[in-house]
Amino acid sequence: MCNRDQAQMETIESGNGSTSEVSSREEQFDINSWLPITASRKAKWWYSAFHNVTAILGAGILGLPFAMSQLGWIPGIAMIVISWLITFYSFWQLIELHEAVPGKRFDRYHELGQHCFGQSLGYWIIMPQQMTVQVATSIVYTVTGGKSLKKFFDLLVPSMSNVRQTYYILFFTCVQFFISQTPNFNSLKSVSLLAAIMSFGYSMIAFVASTIRGIEHHREVVHGVRSHTTAGKIFDSLNGVGTVAFAFAGHSVALEIQATIPSTPNNTSKKPMWKGVVVAYIIVAFCYCSVAISGFWAYGDAVEDDVLISLEKPPWLIALANLMVFVHVIGSYQVFSMPIFDIIESCLVQKMHFTPGRPLRIVARSTYVATAGFIAMCIPFFGGLLGFFGGLVFSSTSYYMPCIMWLVTQKPQRWSFHWTASWISIIFGVLLATLSPTGGFRQIIISAKTYKLFS
Repeated sequence: MCNRDQAQMETIESGNGSTSEVSSREEQFDINSWLPITASRKAKWWYSAFHNVTAILGAGILGLPFAMSQLGWIPGIAMIVISWLITFYSFWQLIELHEAVPGKRFDRYHELGQHCFGQSLGYWIIMPQQMTVQVATSIVYTVTGGKSLKKFFDLLVPSMSNVRQTYYILFFTCVQFFISQTPNFNSLKSVSLLAAIMSFGYSMIAFVASTIRGIEHHREVVHGVRSHTTAGKIFDSLNGVGTVAFAFAGHSVALEIQATIPSTPNNTSKKPMWKGVVVAYIIVAFCYCSVAISGFWAYGDAVEDDVLISLEKPPWLIALANLMVFVHVIGSYQVFSMPIFDIIESCLVQKMHFTPGRPLRIVARSTYVATAGFIAMCIPFFGGLLGFFGGLVFSSTSYYMPCIMWLVTQKPQRWSFHWTASWISIIFGVLLATLSPTGGFRQIIISAKTYKLFS
């Protein structure tokens, strides 16, 4: 277990000579003042806004028209709206639970889980799910960064069209080697702000370009679902709802973002955090609906799993949008990776007794970035990855786990609003987690049939 309390307990109980030296050193050194999540608590409410825009309004938006082509008009729009409402509510729950105990802050998702379910059980319920979300996002964003950069050069420099996508993914990974050395979450504010601006920018380009294309060719487009067989429609719909779930992934870093905001008994972190989330969710609602509807309207059931790949004209504008995607996922990758860096560095220092410092961070973070990059080069299937990971773990951290923790800690009265809303979210999220990974896995298998390794 890499839990801080458990690690300290094991250090005390181990009883060897070097243990006392480690304990003495830990007494003098406050680990929270060095770990990336808690090292700085100087964030403002607008930091919450653009951190959450960066986290939520990510590459998942590019797959929404594809999800619409798998679900159809009414089910597709309904899924987006329902997901927005449920995750907006569960986000509020996490913010309220961050300081549910007076004088204590749950700075990490698994710390809240430990409060709800016990030290050991809570840690192992939450930590694997959160880690899977962060790692899955890193892999998907690495694929997205590589694909978008390749599209950028293919449009502006056609002579480079024969360059393998693997090389672009490798370049994105190399960029992350340097940016991953940003010391803490609060130090990412400039990168995150730029990423948020880029995400809004390419969303609007996708919306405008799709709308123009739709006006010119809407009579040529078929707006049915992609598959023509019963089995295909079922699996596609499961992948579609998983893709939508992936688009609402910000909850896995919500408590970590709130941890960067200062808090006092008179001015807790809840108000500025919630203010930023409301702003972020308004932007998300506008962008998601505009891109999903315009992209499906313009291309129908022929839309690519990344709508920017479908767009071709004008070349310079679509190239700019893909460059914006590349810049955005650089920052978003870091927002989702900070909790991973926090857990890894905590383990290495408290469990394995490494000396905290820059050399440790260089080795640990670079190893993680290299591993995520290698996996991305092996399975660069954007649409399938969205559906598979979206249903498998994103539905848990975003849809129903906050509601379960709310019921456990707050114990709302039966049939009250919060009791009813929580149970509706739980049932919806569990069904999503149970069914949708099947569709995503099938999509990966279909894509893999025509794929050559490192092509």
